[in-house]
Amino acid sequence: SQSQSTLLSIFSQEYQKQIKRTHAKHHTAEAIETYYQRYLNGVMKNAAAPVLLELANEVDFAPSLMARIVLERFLQEKEQAIPSKTLINSMLRDPSQIPDGVLANQVYQCTVNDCCYGPLVDCIKHAIGHEHEVLLREMLLEKNLSFIAEDQLRAKGYDKTPDFILEVPVAVEGHVIHWIESKASFGDESSHQAYLQDQFWSYWNRY
Repeated sequence: SQSQSTLLSIFSQEYQKQIKRTHAKHHTAEAIETYYQRYLNGVMKNAAAPVLLELANEVDFAPSLMARIVLERFLQEKEQAIPSKTLINSMLRDPSQIPDGVLANQVYQCTVNDCCYGPLVDCIKHAIGHEHEVLLREMLLEKNLSFIAEDQLRAKGYDKTPDFILEVPVAVEGHVIHWIESKASFGDESSHQAYLQDQFWSYWNRY
């Protein structure tokens, strides 16, 4: 009975929890070297095959994160130095910057086939978050509620800014509402706890 977007949000959160649990084992020196050698052997046999994507699926790791591991190892060997996060992020966003055409194609295949991680997913999440903020603003205007938006609060120098502060609080189902924060994701117990610690308590204390 749930919408596709709700189910996708639940799946995404559960998948991310699993990746966090197994993240460390994929980043040992042995694992990184194994993945890199398997990548080199794979593209030597067939450069057009989705070697990195298949490797990520085989070891049950997010394709974009597998691409990051191999790209970092490749740059380390090429430059004889540890590459900066800024450089790696830039190359993941735009694989044409990668100075090896085969690896660029492999990284691209990983980022476009990753449903929960990577630059494309980050853009989609950001767009959905922005869309929900716009919908919320329209609802507040429709109800003739007076509010101050996040960008206005930042301009005034506030350090902790919910999406909207209501200039005149309203009562909803017996609760007085002073501020609203929009989260375009499924509110499970662990995400509520994380948001409480990271954001909500500071809003509650201030407003």
